[in-house]
Amino acid sequence: MTKVTKADIVDTLYEKTGLERKDVRSFVDLFLDEIKNALISYSTIELRNFGTFEIRIRKGRKKARNPKTGEELSVSPHGIVAFRSGKDLRQKVWTIKSGNVKNNEQGN
Repeated sequence: MTKVTKADIVDTLYEKTGLERKDVRSFVDLFLDEIKNALISYSTIELRNFGTFEIRIRKGRKKARNPKTGEELSVSPHGIVAFRSGKDLRQKVWTIKSGNVKNNEQGN
């Protein structure tokens, strides 16, 4: 599997639009900030044909373990970001076979 970074997205949009790279970077940053701010204010973000981002509350636990140190600690209830893919994305991803993922990991 390959990794796509924010810089990769900016470069791709720069090449496809012909806009200034700094303008594309600013737009991408603004877009991501809007998503972040909406989630922080407990709003659901629905991007048609892509998916939905929402906040879910995880229950706290009296006994939890730090995986790095093995230390036992308690965890209070907290929010997490959840993503549910949209129908279009889900259908396109469904056709990916495990062999394709392995080939992409090797750079093929």
